Amino acid sequence: MNILLKQFIQSKFSKVSCAYTVSCLLTASLFAAESEWEVPKTEHAYPDLQGAWSNWNATPVQRPAGLDSKRAYTEEEALAQESKLREVSQQNYLPSDPNRTAPPIGAISLFLAEALYSDSRTNLAFINGEYRTSLIVNLSNGRFPFTENGRSKDIYGKWRAQGLNPWDGPEFLMIGERCITGNGTMPPMAIIHYNSNIQIVQTSDYVVIIGEMVNDARIIRLDSVHQAPNMKKWMGDSIGYYEGDTLVVHTQNYRPEQSNMRFVSSELLQVTERFTPVSDDKIFYTFTVEDPVIYTEPVTFEFPLNRLQVGGRLYEFACHEGNYSMVGILAGARRQEADNN
Repeated sequence: MNILLKQFIQSKFSKVSCAYTVSCLLTASLFAAESEWEVPKTEHAYPDLQGAWSNWNATPVQRPAGLDSKRAYTEEEALAQESKLREVSQQNYLPSDPNRTAPPIGAISLFLAEALYSDSRTNLAFINGEYRTSLIVNLSNGRFPFTENGRSKDIYGKWRAQGLNPWDGPEFLMIGERCITGNGTMPPMAIIHYNSNIQIVQTSDYVVIIGEMVNDARIIRLDSVHQAPNMKKWMGDSIGYYEGDTLVVHTQNYRPEQSNMRFVSSELLQVTERFTPVSDDKIFYTFTVEDPVIYTEPVTFEFPLNRLQVGGRLYEFACHEGNYSMVGILAGARRQEADNN
């Protein structure tokens, strides 16, 4: 074990409130206490995290407005929520009316065709006997603590302030639209609407997390040190170590374009993740986001990773090959400019 590495990551993680840290440890221990299950080990005596996993659930990242400090739903409330989600899901899968009228000019039609390939997320995150109202767990209101104008302080906000529009060129569109990387693999591993599956592979010196979306492969160096701060990388620079049965990963050196609608960030973003297996079919996943440009304090999230059912696997995600929207966006903008001139 690289002691300096461990001390570095622990110092970063310790910025999270003591109350959350205790809660995190209690949650992990209670998960394990539910049975006499023993954590399987790899050939290198590490906790075995390998396999194909999904992080899908219907719990929102932020707590819905109006719930204030309500951390969890009652069982009755949760079952009612899940029943409503199933009804909406069933409606989305119904065939479209072939005689429907065209939408108004400029209107946006959502989830007409999208539902055919979106995951049907109808279950709330259930952790430590609670149906959570948000994935954010360390803040009383369950919402992002943005700095003043924090939402617009990322690279995209700066470009907009300079008068640059997303359709001015491919570089100004978000990286998801450009098929550069997917949110399902990038730390933090966000819950996405489809292809929300990953595969974890472990060796003696590395952990690799392969994402179904955009076919990303995040390589985590064990017992290593970060590369120089000027070495900005897609998905950042990830290093990690094992702390008992938990894999701890720290990531920094992000490219500023990594900011996205779910997690606004700057190039100062740092993420600490913890992967703890709690049963054959579940990993307790937590991560803490720190970015002094965007957030007033660290933000911690937690939810389970569920093993794919028997026969489940990752499939090819042909993003660049089918990215016709990029051509349409840019060509449409050029046509509009020509018409206006």
